[in-house]
Amino acid sequence: MSAEEVRAIISAAGNDRLTWNTPLSEEHAARLVAACAPAPGSRIVDLGSGWGELLMRLVDAAPGATGDGVETDPAAVARGRQLAGERGLGDRVRFHEVSAAEWTGGGYDLAVSIGSSHAWPGTTREALTALAATVRPGGRVLFGEGVWLTEPTPAALEGLGAEPGDFGSLLELIRLAESVGLRALQVTCADEREWDLFESEGPIGRGQRWALEHPDHPLLAEVTAEIDARRTGYYGGYRSSFTLAYLVLGT
Repeated sequence: MSAEEVRAIISAAGNDRLTWNTPLSEEHAARLVAACAPAPGSRIVDLGSGWGELLMRLVDAAPGATGDGVETDPAAVARGRQLAGERGLGDRVRFHEVSAAEWTGGGYDLAVSIGSSHAWPGTTREALTALAATVRPGGRVLFGEGVWLTEPTPAALEGLGAEPGDFGSLLELIRLAESVGLRALQVTCADEREWDLFESEGPIGRGQRWALEHPDHPLLAEVTAEIDARRTGYYGGYRSSFTLAYLVLGT
């Protein structure tokens, strides 16, 4: 039970310092929204949406647009519904507590999936194929996936908990998208500052802040061990060699 409690303490869904659960700045997010260019009345789906911050930005950018957030984490779904209601988007953005692989909706103008390719059993190709099938002809896909900037070291792989073939290079990801009929319209990557802020505000920082505020808590040692392991994995492992690529794709 303590492992679940530790995860709850450092979870992203409960972290109000995180705008989104991905390394992304406000300026970068605005460029992604502009590149996706949702038209008035667009139907948008975010598969693995978390609390749907990017989905809400996309819906809000287009008059009459609607969005479906598909997410299995009940805490993230609850946060998303609360945020949508607070922003007056409760009737335009709906959240569904179901896995991305089980979602049967289709004919969307835009499909989004950021860091959620694992939701589809198998490979990244399966995720891209499913996303391509989710949008109408002429629709767009926003896909976020990890890529190696340099050849991964054993420390980088261990820090991510990854196997050598789990991620490829940026060009390999672009070619993979092309192989399922998706052509890159815009390609950007999270930079080092975005990653540093994400790690500092995310589980590492949240866990450390909690530990300083709860010096006598019975879970202090376990939380400290978890954040120390994450620090080693990032700063001593995948920092500067791994990033998240954001591909805006046309069909």
